[in-house]
Amino acid sequence: QVQLVESGGGLVQAGGALRLSCAASGGTFSRNSMGWFRQALGKAREFVAIISASGVSTLYEDSVKGRFTISRDNGKNTVDLQMNSLKPEDTAVYYCAGSNKPYFTKVTSTYDYWGQGTQVTVSS
Repeated sequence: QVQLVESGGGLVQAGGALRLSCAASGGTFSRNSMGWFRQALGKAREFVAIISASGVSTLYEDSVKGRFTISRDNGKNTVDLQMNSLKPEDTAVYYCAGSNKPYFTKVTSTYDYWGQGTQVTVSS
């Protein structure tokens, strides 16, 4: 089973940037789609960005397009989320997740393993 550990969260002013990193250990990371999801206080967990096993395909939630970039390094077993032009509405706990499914999906419930989450707070 793959284990995930996120890092890089914190407090930033609106318009600033943060880079989240997720380190994977165990399992077959390079064969799995990976994603970043977030959960704001009182809201359901939602998809932010996903990347295919090869890294060739990516998909973004509409509100983060052009501001966030997901990337992965299969040699280092890491997946990152570069977040630029942050807004207060980006405030949430951000989770890294992986899917063993043979298809590329943004559906939260289809992801098989999750990290513990890292808090991102954007002040206005």
